[in-house]
Amino acid sequence: MKVLLFDDNLIWSARFTQTLRALGHEPVQARGVPEQTDAEAAILNLGSPKIDAAVLVPALQRLGVRVIGHAGHKEKDLHALGKEVGCDVLATNRQITHDLGALLDP
Repeated sequence: MKVLLFDDNLIWSARFTQTLRALGHEPVQARGVPEQTDAEAAILNLGSPKIDAAVLVPALQRLGVRVIGHAGHKEKDLHALGKEVGCDVLATNRQITHDLGALLDP
């Protein structure tokens, strides 16, 4: 499965890339709202100041992309933002690190 990565944190991006490849998926670093995509899922760092989740999440969903938003477990405001903008899945950083394969399953 092709998975878009919206994350400007180099550590997270490297982890996701490595894990996704190990799981047999194709990670793609993404910037901005795509006009079209054949990706089935996207991972979005809700804590990134460069990403406007309120614009990105609905745009991805209109393209049929399932959106997984993540933030630290203490960042309740970011989890609330993810819920408000309609992320399909919300995860803590720990969950997304240890359970990424399960989170990608619809």
